[in-house]
Amino acid sequence: MDYVSALLPPVVMAVAFIALVRTIVKSQGGANKAKEDAAVDAALARGEGGSRPAQER
Repeated sequence: MDYVSALLPPVVMAVAFIALVRTIVKSQGGANKAKEDAAVDAALARGEGGSRPAQER
């Protein structure tokens, strides 16, 4: 039974990692993609807008 207790944690971690990867892959794209892209574009525009005047001076 020592081998079961030795193998159980890696197996549990592997299953959890696979579930995490599947969740991430499934959440990419779809109906929320445009909303997520718009949020990233807005954040980048705010970041670039704040740094450009400092560079022009």
